[in-house]
Amino acid sequence: MPESANSELNGKTALTSRERMAVAMRKGIPDRVPGMCQLSLGHYLLNTGIPPARLWHCTESFVEALLTLRERYRFDGILINLPGHPENWQEDIYKIEEKSDAEIVHWKDGSYTLCPRDDNVQCFRQRPGGNEHIRDIKLRLSIDDIDINRLFYENPHTNGGLKYPYHYYDIKRGYRNPENPDDWFPEYEFRAIDLLRKATKGEVSIHGEFFSPFTQLMELLGYENALMALITHSEKCKAILSRFSEGCAYYCRKLAEHDVDAILNSSAFAGAGFISRQMYEDYVLPYEKKCWDAVKYDYPDLPCYTHTCGAIGDRLDLMESTGLDGIDTLDPPPLGTVELHEAKQLLGTRVFIKGNIDSVNTLLHKDLEAAKEDMKQRVAWGKPGGAYILSTACSVAPYVKPDRLEALVGICEEYGRYDNY
Repeated sequence: MPESANSELNGKTALTSRERMAVAMRKGIPDRVPGMCQLSLGHYLLNTGIPPARLWHCTESFVEALLTLRERYRFDGILINLPGHPENWQEDIYKIEEKSDAEIVHWKDGSYTLCPRDDNVQCFRQRPGGNEHIRDIKLRLSIDDIDINRLFYENPHTNGGLKYPYHYYDIKRGYRNPENPDDWFPEYEFRAIDLLRKATKGEVSIHGEFFSPFTQLMELLGYENALMALITHSEKCKAILSRFSEGCAYYCRKLAEHDVDAILNSSAFAGAGFISRQMYEDYVLPYEKKCWDAVKYDYPDLPCYTHTCGAIGDRLDLMESTGLDGIDTLDPPPLGTVELHEAKQLLGTRVFIKGNIDSVNTLLHKDLEAAKEDMKQRVAWGKPGGAYILSTACSVAPYVKPDRLEALVGICEEYGRYDNY
């Protein structure tokens, strides 16, 4: 039903989506369980009709995609999982080449970006001094070559891909290495927050995202090399993580200045599929804690939560020790190791829980009725005492049928009501 048709509940005015999420994220009991999923970029591409080059590089088009699917699915919140771009982004383009499965953006400096119609982009640039193109994400340095003083924050979703030393890709000015911390994050990077706040009239919960120090280390060195470096260069890894945590804290403050309702820490590689519980204590916990401590010092009431994929059932207590307000994903078996009712018993309402629907085995491979039954079960397990948000465990897979997601908030409305509201 439309949100406007749900204005009364037990004689009281129902909460707006933003209010509902705020209560749940502050470990309270709202009028009903909120519903909000993180959507993969491929899902936006396949279900909005926005060309991939525009979705990735035009902030207005990306915001249009966010609003279109939020309205269709009636989610209570929106996660902004791409940084903003300048309004004049097209001025730097030589041409956009159309392929059956992708668009290729050819930039005026000879670089190009491959934009698939159902997946993330791949950025290529010319090797300095030559005509050969190289893919930034494949430029892996030895950890011995990295100057820690030239690190601060690495975002693989900026225009040139992941780069070292970090710089914003600017066609007109070439590659520049800003020294002032404010220059690391151009104001246009936060445009999507401002546009969404205006478009939703303050009624929808809007969340910003940053990449955790450990994720940045993994992306900087490459997954295999980074995991090896934890063993062979432990102290230097810790120094790199400490430096990245400073950049994360700075970026989070910028997000908070733009009035996000919550901040998500994307820490995808910190589960048991990558590192042990002891390695989590050594290489993840202290640096994520530094991030959250910095945010809470300036914005004590701003909800902060962490997204970690896969097998995290053995480290929920360690995640809580980072100082977060909520835990996202909680992949159930076979994708992960978290049974929601067990996690709820362990964590209580000390932190809010978001997730636990299997996006692949449930939403992608099961029929609609089976998916609904699964959602009902998650609500039954997560609802008691509040502090639960119904969501997929990880991002919604690109080819999940929209009717699965259209059913999600309806399940919240029918089975997620709180009698004492």
